[in-house]
Amino acid sequence: MRRWLAGVAALALGLMVTALWLGLDARLPELPAFERVREQWKPSELFLLDRDGVVIQERRVDPRRRRLDWVALADISPALRDAVLASEDRRFVAHSGVDARAVVAAVLQRVSGHGARGASTITMQVASTLDPALRRRGGPRSLPQKTRQMRVAWAIESRWSKPQILEAYLNLVTFAGELQGVGAASHVLFGKAPHGLSTPESLVLAALLRAPNATPAKVVERAEKLGSVDRAELELAAARLASIPARPGLEVALAPHAAARILKARDAGASAVRLASTLDGRLQRFVVDTLTRQLLAVRDQRVQDGAVLVVDNATGEVLAYVGGSGDLSAARHVDAVQARRQAGSALKPFLYALAFDQRLLTPASLLEDAPLEVATPTGLYRPHNYDEQFRGLVSARTALAGSLNVPAVRTLGLVGAEAMVQQLRRLGFAGLVEAGDFYGPSLALGSADVSLWEMVGAYRALATGGIWSPLRLTPGEPLKGSRRVYSTLAAFQVSGILSDRESRSVTFGLENPLATRFWSAVKTGTSKEMRDNWAVGYSRRYTVGVWVGNVTGEPMRNVSGVTGAAPVWLDVMMRLHEGVPSEPPAPPAGLLALDPDIPAGRQRVPFEAREAVAGQRWLLDGAVIGEATELLLWPAASGRHRLSLVAQDGRIVDTVSFVVRGAGPSAPVDD
Repeated sequence: MRRWLAGVAALALGLMVTALWLGLDARLPELPAFERVREQWKPSELFLLDRDGVVIQERRVDPRRRRLDWVALADISPALRDAVLASEDRRFVAHSGVDARAVVAAVLQRVSGHGARGASTITMQVASTLDPALRRRGGPRSLPQKTRQMRVAWAIESRWSKPQILEAYLNLVTFAGELQGVGAASHVLFGKAPHGLSTPESLVLAALLRAPNATPAKVVERAEKLGSVDRAELELAAARLASIPARPGLEVALAPHAAARILKARDAGASAVRLASTLDGRLQRFVVDTLTRQLLAVRDQRVQDGAVLVVDNATGEVLAYVGGSGDLSAARHVDAVQARRQAGSALKPFLYALAFDQRLLTPASLLEDAPLEVATPTGLYRPHNYDEQFRGLVSARTALAGSLNVPAVRTLGLVGAEAMVQQLRRLGFAGLVEAGDFYGPSLALGSADVSLWEMVGAYRALATGGIWSPLRLTPGEPLKGSRRVYSTLAAFQVSGILSDRESRSVTFGLENPLATRFWSAVKTGTSKEMRDNWAVGYSRRYTVGVWVGNVTGEPMRNVSGVTGAAPVWLDVMMRLHEGVPSEPPAPPAGLLALDPDIPAGRQRVPFEAREAVAGQRWLLDGAVIGEATELLLWPAASGRHRLSLVAQDGRIVDTVSFVVRGAGPSAPVDD
């Protein structure tokens, strides 16, 4: 019997050698160098890094396999290396790619009826991962495939070192389920790097190589044959197999929408798996938590979604990018930073700034807040204020700060809808593709669709003195494309209005979520039927924009910009300025001057006392000029002046000093 088996084995070995000889003419694929294989390795995840190099987002790009970074052999536990060699290739160091003794033993075991025994060496297994022709097709490899596998293995051994072959194997082999490579296996199963694997853990991983889908009990049984370790330790290590999720979730998911945007914008041929960003990881986490907390607070008012964008004014770098509310949202993959929605009153600052630049208005100009009808191609347009009240004559300052609608429509009538559309395009609002007539008078109240990205970029232009430039999400983006969209004076005037808590109080009161302990300018907006609300504003250093609503377009219930978006804006702004000052911007040259193009007798400065009582009077430069209970229009005169509010008993209630410059050839207009 033994002679017969030996004869069979010799015959099988002879046939194998003959097959190898006859297959020499078959063309083999060009064998890549080891360095090339390592360079071409790509993890199944992309990693988004914050500005300090910390991972803030993982993004799965290969749904078939879970792979992490390539691991050098020196960074793999010696216990795992020994266990793998004991399991897969005991004579790995001695053979030249094909283990003849293992081949003979496999043939003998098969013909003797004791089942099949594998004879593939580690090198042959590496060959099967490099050559597509060697992939299994639903069963064992054919004789021509085995022949080819041996030839490729010999070629690998002639060009690669043994450590390189073992390193490649440990990175290319599948251990369990979708876990390919030692990096993914050690991280997912044991929560550690490969260099930290213990002996029991190493034996369990080695046992998985022959049966990646085996039960924990079967794995322990095989692991016991590979090394002398206490069974209880093996069972403890193998128990981790039961906790492998069918598809492991992302471990770090702070900025999914930012990662998607960066990935979409990068070069098609780029191979980097670590993407740098300008984001601040700690701020990103704070913003995510703050938005989630606010959305939970208003969830009963039919609110599901929100977005926040924070940028640095000086550089345009995005510091926080929260494109959605995650699990709270019915459409979590929609990027609400980029989605366009109606802006509401948040567009008004750009309208008034344009009117100031065109010298049609000054912040002191009076506008009528009264019922208005505007003829349009579809009928009469009748704007109303948010509180359904009218206030008569109001200054442009009060109209903008208090977000009054009727004065805004009147201002658009002065500026022109087409001029406003052109200005918004210069501010980066790319979605306005129609002519001004298409939007009509409702453009003054924000009927155009804009994105939070565009809105924050435009407000940043006000914060930087009227200069617009693109926002940057990655550090490699060039600083280019800047342009002046407003004069320094107009930007200063609007900033002064948006930071004026007292003027804002006509609508919002003195204490509201828009008030900060430092200098800041902010505006809210609410679209028709409360479908969207906004709070966008800036300090000297940062611009913050918040949108709250539903990405499905469903209306909210009794949620405005002040109650929905503003609390998030305030919390984020307060966090940014912990220990960071924000002083008011310095007035530009030429503030508060007489206009040489307007007759002196027709230039007036309004004096108005809030909540004045009977008997109070205005005292200008020591002379009584009128009662304080009524609006007083003072004929402007150049020079320094001191205005006081005097009570009936002669007591000074309040005093302010100001300067009016004489008319010059280039003196701009302001209040």
